[in-house]
Amino acid sequence: MSLKAGIVGLPNVGKSTLFNAITKQNILAANYPFATIEPNVGIVFVPDKRIDFLKELYNPLSVVPTTFEFTDIAGLVKGASQGEGLGNKFLSHIREVDAIVEVVRCFDDANITHVTGKTNPVSDIEIINIELVLADLDVVNNRLGKIEKKAETTKDKESLLEVEVLKKCKVNLESNIPLRRINFDKDALKILKNFSLLTLKPIIYVANVDEESVIVGDNDYTLQVKSYASAEGAGVVVMCAKLEADLAGLENEEREEFLKSVGVNNSGLDKLIFATYDLLGLATFFTAGKDEVRAWTFKKGMKAPECAGIIHSDFQRGFIKAEVMSFDDLNYYKDEKKVKEAGKLRIEGKEYIINDGDICYFRFNV
Repeated sequence: MSLKAGIVGLPNVGKSTLFNAITKQNILAANYPFATIEPNVGIVFVPDKRIDFLKELYNPLSVVPTTFEFTDIAGLVKGASQGEGLGNKFLSHIREVDAIVEVVRCFDDANITHVTGKTNPVSDIEIINIELVLADLDVVNNRLGKIEKKAETTKDKESLLEVEVLKKCKVNLESNIPLRRINFDKDALKILKNFSLLTLKPIIYVANVDEESVIVGDNDYTLQVKSYASAEGAGVVVMCAKLEADLAGLENEEREEFLKSVGVNNSGLDKLIFATYDLLGLATFFTAGKDEVRAWTFKKGMKAPECAGIIHSDFQRGFIKAEVMSFDDLNYYKDEKKVKEAGKLRIEGKEYIINDGDICYFRFNV
């Protein structure tokens, strides 16, 4: 399962510069609104040093890391949900993503136009979030208009439940409350899944700062973003799009040396991916052998048959058992045979919950 994130923000906050850097693509990043009209999609490999170890150990014919897909849409403006700046078209491009990455400008630069005339990260966030709320309200109202009268007439239980859930959404959206802040039960979430509502998606704010702030630490603007995000349980990643652009053209060793030279442990992209995985409750298991070493993304709490199904539906349908060893054990013994001799290779059944770093071999029969 490839993780998908949609990048949103006002014009000229550094969205496309960040996208260019993290995907190493030369997408237009101009200093004027609506430089990006059609959405740009880029796929990057998820950084994981464990897969490098497995590659060295097994020397496989192929290595397949798990991936992260970014969709960069044009800068949104006030009134986007009503079509300002082609807003409705832009918003439709991110309805299918797993999480929203909202880039917020947290630096001053007289040479880069700010659409509102001054740097104000909280105001910028609220402009975007209101547009997302209004876009969802439009979806909810349209659906209620089609189903409400029919549900009341037929007394169909499923339709009545849908109306109840949508009315709950409507009340909260009209109060400018994003739906991710509302507690919905499983039945309600199953209904809402059909509508790909934007404010129901987890959100991470990327505070785009200047190079000095990456090294020195938080500035006044990033502190404002963190305070706002904390109030709604959202994530925050502080990064410098310009610095990420400098890193994009470097080889891995040069990149690590560059980061060390400026006193930074991980690139902004790495931090963004780790934060998104954490926000979505995701983890990684591996399959490893001489033919292939591969990383697989799964949701924490998934049982062995479900994870087997990520590889192929037949694996889940005909699941028998899973041979499992932890990466930590293999890293310690440096040899699969020694892991077995130490009694660390386990045979697990259908109720086993896969852990991050598990190396699995699934047995099945269809």
